[in-house]
Amino acid sequence: MNRSVISLVVLAALVFAGLSAVFIVDEREKALVMRFGRVVNVQEAPGLALKMPFVDEVVKYDDRILSLEVGPLEVTPLDDRRLVVDAFARYRITDVRRFREAVGVGNIGAAESRLDNIMRDQTREVLGTVSSNDILSSDRAALMLRIRNGAIAQAEGLGLEVIDVRLKRTDLPQANLEATFARMRAEREREAADEIARGEEAAQRVRAQADRTEVELVSEAEREAEVIRGEADAQRNSIFAEAYGADPEFFEFYRSLTAYSRSLQAGNSSLVLSPDSEFFNYLKSSQGTAGAARE
Repeated sequence: MNRSVISLVVLAALVFAGLSAVFIVDEREKALVMRFGRVVNVQEAPGLALKMPFVDEVVKYDDRILSLEVGPLEVTPLDDRRLVVDAFARYRITDVRRFREAVGVGNIGAAESRLDNIMRDQTREVLGTVSSNDILSSDRAALMLRIRNGAIAQAEGLGLEVIDVRLKRTDLPQANLEATFARMRAEREREAADEIARGEEAAQRVRAQADRTEVELVSEAEREAEVIRGEADAQRNSIFAEAYGADPEFFEFYRSLTAYSRSLQAGNSSLVLSPDSEFFNYLKSSQGTAGAARE
């Protein structure tokens, strides 16, 4: 009975020891076998691997492409126009042994902290050699490539490979932004004032031209009216002269009737005339002056 128990205990210990000597590496991971704080093996291929049971420790690291958000930082381009830049980097752990030696037990958090400093230094260095217009333009791929190339060499010391760097946002600081907006408003107001002044000048020219044209047209119309009026008066006088020559008595009778109709109307001023005035010749006799003479 005791031998059976001892045998089961020994068998269980052997099984446990055997299981402790085996570990699995996922295809998305890389593993380090640590013995008393020293790296004794690097396991990069996925599958089963062996280690010293109860002595070795297995530390696994992510083998996938990772992302690092670089917080807002101020840069000063060549034209001294400060900008606030946001960036992010994509990287992966390529040398787990060097990574472990560089960051120790801090793992990814410590590595990203140091990589963040590298990215900030490279971003300031590269963007400080160009103007703000180059940074704000849509064609800034060359700047991102320069930042990436500068970060690669420093990241190798951490066992990392910087795959890509992108500038997400490039804005002016709030104080500079307000000053820039104020300057833009002032420029637009100045341009608007110039346009208004030019418009007023053009309007004055148009009005002056219209006034001159009006005077010319009115003068020409009055001249033509005077000519037509003179011709009409001449034609009228000619007709009157012909009518008077054809029948002087009828012409005088017509003129008298015209005078009566114009003077003897409601609202006209009163006439004070002698009863024997010649004005009443055709009112006193139906035959007029000639009839009165015959009587």
